[in-house]
Amino acid sequence: MASLLAACVVHALRDDDGSVGITAIDKRAATGAVGVRKLGLFADVQANRAHHGGLDKAVYAYAREDADYWEGELGRSLPPGWFGENFRTEGIDVSGARVGDRWTIGERANPVVVEVTMPRQPCQTFARWVGGRDARGWVKRFTVAGRPGAYLRVISTGTVCAGDSITTDLRAGSPTIADILAGNRA
Repeated sequence: MASLLAACVVHALRDDDGSVGITAIDKRAATGAVGVRKLGLFADVQANRAHHGGLDKAVYAYAREDADYWEGELGRSLPPGWFGENFRTEGIDVSGARVGDRWTIGERANPVVVEVTMPRQPCQTFARWVGGRDARGWVKRFTVAGRPGAYLRVISTGTVCAGDSITTDLRAGSPTIADILAGNRA
């Protein structure tokens, strides 16, 4: 069964050499319930709203299984939030999700419902966050690996907690997140 391993929010704004001058990529797992609103998680920030945030990019999800792959590639631990994600999931192929798929998170009377919209496009801010020798060529390496994670639109607001179940309502025929990143929009 698919589940939410962590809901992550900004830990600290960091200085960045990009055009905005700061980044909110430093996200960490929150403790307890986290509110989810139409524009994202309570206590979260998007420093560069031209490329992150808004209704169609309100929440960024990344799979534990993909994080495990990168831990092996980079030789280090990558805790929830390291990819700048808001949701670290388990048991769901986030990059294999199809545009329009809906996920229901939690089993409360009013669960959170989100809809898959698009892949994350890796950027130089992300490369600088990766740092060191791994930063060189990171954008291409991350893209070629085909494990981008997915942006989500919030359909129904509420709260989520680590350990919440995720059920999916799949949209047959739509392109997957990985297909879109690779330029295959079939």
